[in-house]
Amino acid sequence: MPSTKKAPSGKMRTSRTNASAGMGNTYLEKFFVDALKDIYWAEKHLTKALPKMKKAATTEELKDAIEEHLGQTEEHVSRLEQVFEMLDKKAQAKKCDAMEGLVKEAESVVEETESGTMTRDVGIIISSQKVEHYEIAAYGGLAQLAHTMGLEDVAAILAKTLEEEKQADSKLSEIAENDINWEAEQEDMEEE
Repeated sequence: MPSTKKAPSGKMRTSRTNASAGMGNTYLEKFFVDALKDIYWAEKHLTKALPKMKKAATTEELKDAIEEHLGQTEEHVSRLEQVFEMLDKKAQAKKCDAMEGLVKEAESVVEETESGTMTRDVGIIISSQKVEHYEIAAYGGLAQLAHTMGLEDVAAILAKTLEEEKQADSKLSEIAENDINWEAEQEDMEEE
């Protein structure tokens, strides 16, 4: 039997025991599924972009962090497929214009910085953090919506990914602050 919770307005709402029960019957549920499709595309797109960023990075520390995040991103794709399955929906990607733009911007940063410089690593870190912040916003919103709709199992999966995205962002800050930013500041441009 479904449990009931008091909504902020004081009205009672039902917590679903079966995630797919009635899924897609409200505007919010349709929006939620569309947002899942969007982040699913974004994560799949990242699995192609991260190896390029790793190859362009200078320091081993940054290369290792990117490699670690690639593994996590592949796990995030798998978790989203699990969420779609729980909702009795086909795992389907919908082009994410935001992620496409962030990846294009990261590629431009690589093209516009000198190979082998700390400045390039700074650019890769900043570009990567823009991606992380987008993902943090997406997963945070999705997890909250899942709670609102009573999809607690789905919310737990999304919250786990949200925490990993926050940790990845924090690790990138730590890498930047552990000398890369300072070393980049010391680099002189070669006279042209």
